[in-house]
Amino acid sequence: MTETPRRPFGVEIVAAHRLRLVEAPAPHVSPEDRLAVDRIWDDAVRANPSFFDGPVVACAELEPDGPHGLVLTWVRTTYRSYAMRLVPGATPLPALFVCVVQPTDDGRLLVGRMSSWTAAPGRWQLPGGSVEPPEDHEALDVTALRRHAARELIEETGLDAVPDDLTLWLVTRGKHGNVGVLFLAPPRPASLVRERFAALVASETALGRDPELDRMALVRSHAELAGLGGPQADYLEPVVRRFTAG
Repeated sequence: MTETPRRPFGVEIVAAHRLRLVEAPAPHVSPEDRLAVDRIWDDAVRANPSFFDGPVVACAELEPDGPHGLVLTWVRTTYRSYAMRLVPGATPLPALFVCVVQPTDDGRLLVGRMSSWTAAPGRWQLPGGSVEPPEDHEALDVTALRRHAARELIEETGLDAVPDDLTLWLVTRGKHGNVGVLFLAPPRPASLVRERFAALVASETALGRDPELDRMALVRSHAELAGLGGPQADYLEPVVRRFTAG
């Protein structure tokens, strides 16, 4: 990549000043693999009826593009395609997701724990989510990713953000090839972060729904992150280390 990537725990982290997105056709899937995917997906839905086979973007390739730049080649698919990871001998497409790195004014970082009904129950991660493909007349570019990240932030934490205030900061590639585009938000008062999250949880509970994040924490070091207990997104510790290192 454009700089020597750090690989703690098998995760690459690259400072990205520029990101160019290029669409490509979805790869061919054999009839046998497609049947296997359908069986795995149907079993997963029976186990967790909240799973929805909606449209999603996957990452086909990630390559350098001059100094501090990257080209991300993406394809249109659906969540069902991620079941390919469980098909022996198949080559799954890595996921593409966005996250918001939300600091507080006292130097801490917001992390959240996924609720029991989600695809990753109990996992600590940054606010964010998978990327949806654009409409036919729209482009998938950094501006679109920034809007998506701002939407994920308010949906998961109650914190509203002006998309233009989110700065492209890092691109991560995890142990299984999944690619994350991380945006840095302006610092917020810690008290406001807690209040907005509590209000969101109360609102969702009053509507009879469980929020996507069932708990939030503010951490200032990887040691505090480790003290939370439970599983973590593979990118989380190296990103926290990078943030706290300045």
